[in-house]
Amino acid sequence: MLRLLCSRRACLFGKNSLRAKSSVISVRYITYNDESCLRCQSTDASRNSLSSEKGHSSEDPPYLPSQSQIVIAGAGTVANSVAYHLVLNGWNDVLVLEQNTIGSGSSHFGSGTLGLFKPISRRNLIAYSIKLYQQLQKMGYDIGLRQYGSINLAQSKDRMVALKRRMAYNVPTGLHCEILGKEELKRLHPYLHVEDIEGAIWVPEDAVANLTAICEVLAKLAKQGGARYVEHCRVEQVKTEKGAVKSVKTEYGTVFCQYFINCAGMWARELGLKCTPPVRIPAYPAEHLYAIVSPLSSEISTSLPYIRDFDSYSYMREWKGGFLLGWFEPDAKPAFGSGRVPSKDWTKHVKSDLAHWQPLWEKVVHRLPILKEIKHPNIYNCPDNFTPDGRWILGESPEVKNYFVAVGMNGNSLQGAGGIGKEIAESLINGESTQEVLPFNVQRFLDLHNNKQYLQQRMKEVVGRNYAILYPHQSEYKYARKLRCSPLYSVLEERGAIFGVKMAYERPLYFDPTYRRGQKKPTMPKGSFYKPKFFDFIKDEFQACREGVGIIDMSSFSKIEIKSSHGEVVDYLQQLCSNDANISVGGIVHTGMQNEKGGYENDCMLVRQGQNSYFMVSPTSQQTRIYQWMSRHLPTDHSVGLNDVTSKYTVINVVGPKATDLLSELSNSDINLSPFTYKTVNVAYASDVMVMAFTHTGESGYCLYIPSEYALHVYSTLMAVGKDYGARDVGVLTQRFMRIERFIPFWAEELTPYVTPYEAGSGYSKGYFIGKSALQQQKIQGVTRRLVLFVLDGMDLNKDVWAWGGEPLYRNDEFVGTVTSAGYGFVTEKLVCLGFISLPRAERQQTNTVTTDFIMDPTTCYEIDIAGTKFPAKPHIHPLPIPISSKLNKKYIPTPYYQLISINLILILFINNFY
Repeated sequence: MLRLLCSRRACLFGKNSLRAKSSVISVRYITYNDESCLRCQSTDASRNSLSSEKGHSSEDPPYLPSQSQIVIAGAGTVANSVAYHLVLNGWNDVLVLEQNTIGSGSSHFGSGTLGLFKPISRRNLIAYSIKLYQQLQKMGYDIGLRQYGSINLAQSKDRMVALKRRMAYNVPTGLHCEILGKEELKRLHPYLHVEDIEGAIWVPEDAVANLTAICEVLAKLAKQGGARYVEHCRVEQVKTEKGAVKSVKTEYGTVFCQYFINCAGMWARELGLKCTPPVRIPAYPAEHLYAIVSPLSSEISTSLPYIRDFDSYSYMREWKGGFLLGWFEPDAKPAFGSGRVPSKDWTKHVKSDLAHWQPLWEKVVHRLPILKEIKHPNIYNCPDNFTPDGRWILGESPEVKNYFVAVGMNGNSLQGAGGIGKEIAESLINGESTQEVLPFNVQRFLDLHNNKQYLQQRMKEVVGRNYAILYPHQSEYKYARKLRCSPLYSVLEERGAIFGVKMAYERPLYFDPTYRRGQKKPTMPKGSFYKPKFFDFIKDEFQACREGVGIIDMSSFSKIEIKSSHGEVVDYLQQLCSNDANISVGGIVHTGMQNEKGGYENDCMLVRQGQNSYFMVSPTSQQTRIYQWMSRHLPTDHSVGLNDVTSKYTVINVVGPKATDLLSELSNSDINLSPFTYKTVNVAYASDVMVMAFTHTGESGYCLYIPSEYALHVYSTLMAVGKDYGARDVGVLTQRFMRIERFIPFWAEELTPYVTPYEAGSGYSKGYFIGKSALQQQKIQGVTRRLVLFVLDGMDLNKDVWAWGGEPLYRNDEFVGTVTSAGYGFVTEKLVCLGFISLPRAERQQTNTVTTDFIMDPTTCYEIDIAGTKFPAKPHIHPLPIPISSKLNKKYIPTPYYQLISINLILILFINNFY
C-alpha cells in the first residue's frame, strides 16, 4: 500500500532550492490536501540572496504601476524566461504579475529532466534551453545542472524500431546517440533489471537540473534587467480596443499596456476566456504523479544517467541518494474533477487515487529491483498542463492582436522554457517567428478544442501518448471523437470506413470492404512501421481511381467566401496571392500566399464565382490560421468581407477516368470541363452543386461542393449509378500516397512559412504581392535547399521497415536533408519520398546554392536511412511519368503535371490535398 509522506529530506526541492520565503516542515504522515508536502522550503540564506527586491505581504495591496509596455501573467519558469529574453533584447518595460508567488504553480514541481532525443522542431528549442542553463551555471548560480545523459529503453521490437527511427534523424543533425546492449546497460546503470529489454539508446548530452532554482534565477536576472514583478496580484481580465490589447485589469487596479503575454499555466485557459473577445487556449491540467525514494540502503551514484522506460510509461533519475520516479500515465485523470482550477491554495484541492498508480509503481519496482526495500514511497500528485495534441501552445492569438501565449508544457516546463522564452520574445519584437515553430502555433485550434468537456476527455489519453508508440498515420485518438462529422459519416461507417481525425474532423482513412452490416464495426488494426496491415484495401482503392471511379469524402477542407461590393476584392487578393487572382469568372487558380520573406502562409484554390466574389479552398488545418492572417490584411475601410463557410458544404472528390461519364449521366449536362474551371449544376435532384475540375490526386476527375443538406442524396446516387462505372469508396490514405507519387507538396510538411516557391520547385507569375521582393532576391542568389522526389530501391517491402517521413537523406555518405513525407507508389510499386536537399556542411564554405546539376549529378549516390538501414534512392526534380492507367481505358492518359504549366498556372505542381 502506497502512502503519502512529507519530510524535509523527501521534498522534491530540498535544501538547495532557491525560494525567497521559508518554513520548516516536520516529518509526519499527511493527506495530500496539506500544501506543505509540495512546498517544503528552507531558511537558507542562499535563497534570500536571489530576491532583488523585498516582496510585500500578501495581506497588503501591492504597488501596481498604471502602465507598462508589456504585461506577463504568471511567474513560472516559462514566464520568467520570456521576461529575461525581453530585457536581454533591450525591452525592459516589462511587468510580471503573479497571483501567488514566483514559481508557485507547476514550476514548483517536476522531474528536472532535459531530453534532446526529440523531433527536430522540439529539439532545437530544448537545445537552446540547455545552453542557457549551462551559461547560468557558469555565472555561478547553483541550479543543479548535471549532464550525465539518458538511457531510453525498449521492451519490444516495435519500440526499438521507433527508437532507431528517432536516432536516425537526430544523429546527423548533431546529437550523439549510441545503441546499447544489456552488458553496456548494466555498466552504465547497475541497478537496472535488463533481462526483458529488447535494446536501448544512450544519449550522453541529456541532463538534469533543479527546476525551482532555474525558475528563480531567471526571475532575478529579469529584475536586474529592468522587469518589475508584483506577487499576490491576480489578473482578472485583458481589455481590448479595435481588436488589440489595451489594458490588463487586476484585483488591485488596471494597467495599460501594448502587449500581453499569457504564461499563466493551469490558469491560462480560464484567463483567456475572460478576454473580450475570448482567447482560446486549449490547455487543461491532468494529474501527474511523482515518487521520491530516498535514501536507500545502498549508496547511489550521483552520476547515474536518467532512465526513460517508455513501455512502462515511467522515468527514473537519481535523487539525493535515492531515486525520483515519474509517470506519463496511459489512462490519466483530469485534475480538480470537473471544477475550476483554484487560484488560491490550489494544492489543497488535489486528490490522490493511490490505487490508480499501484500498477505503475509495480512496473518501476520491476525495473529497479532495489526499490523492493521501499514499503512506503513518498507520492506526490502534481498536476500539470496538457494540450489536446501533446504539443506546446505558442505565439500570437488569432482573436486579439498583441496577445501572446506560451503555455501547455505537457509535463515538463523546464525542457522548453529557455527556447520558448527566446522564441516568444523575438516573435513579439520582430513581428514573426524566428524559428520553425509551426507545429506549436496557437492558431492550430478551433473553439471546440477549448471546450472543457472535450479537454477533460482528451486528457485521459494525451498524457500517456508522451511515451506511447505512435505509428505513422495509424495511432489515432480514442477519446473525444465523433465531434465534427460530415453528413456522410454514418453511411460511410456502415460501408466499412475506418476514421481518423484532423482538426477534430472525422475523415475516412480507408475502407474495409469485408465488413457487412450487423457485424462489429471494423477498427484500425495494430499499428506497424512496416507494410501496413490494411495495404491491400488501399491498393484496391487506388485501382478504382485509376480504372473506374473513386469516391472520397474531403469535406474537412477550410472554405472561405471573399467578397466586396466593387473591385476591391481583386486588389486585396492580388496583394496576398503569388499567382494571378484576376482570372475569368468560372475560373480556378491554384496559388500560394506568401509572407514578407517569401514563405508560404497558405496554399489554396481560388474559385472566381463573380466579378467581386471568390470562393477559397484551403488545407483543413488552416481554418483558424489563414482566416486570421487574411483578416489582418483586410482593407481598413471594410470594403472586403470574409465568411467562413466550412460547414456549409460537403465535398466529394470524384476521381478516375470514368468520372466525367458518371457525372454527365447524373446531371444531364456536359461535365467535360477544362482543367481549373467550374460550373454550378444539378446532380440528380440536388441543386447548386459546384463542380470543380481538379481532384488533389494527380488523376482526372472533379470535386463536388455540395450544399450539405443535399450531401446524402448526392452520395447515394453517385454510388448507386456508379456501380456501372466501377465506383468505390476511397480513403484519404490512398489519396495521400497518390499525391506523394505525383510530387504534390503538402501543407505543413513540404509547404510552411519557412519554405519559398523556389525552394519547392516553383515560382510566381505576376506583379506586386507580399513577399515578391524576397523572392526576387532569392532568384538572383539561388536557393539553399530544394524539394526533390526520391524513389527507393533495394527494399523488401514485405520485410523491411517503411519510410514514413523524418528519415535522413545522404548524398555520397554526407547528410544533406530530411524526408518530409513518404508513401507507397502504386504505379512505381516502390516507396516514394519527398524531401529537401541542402549542401553538405563541408561544401557550404564555397557556396550555399543548390543547383539542378548538384542534385542530378549522375556520379552521386543518394541513400535514405530508415531505422538504421540505408537504402539507395534515385532523385527526381520533376513528377514521374505516369503510364496509361488501364488496358481497359487506353484513351485515358493522366496528364503529367509539368505539361500543365502551359495553361499559365505556374504553381500547378502544388495542387496539394489540403489535409
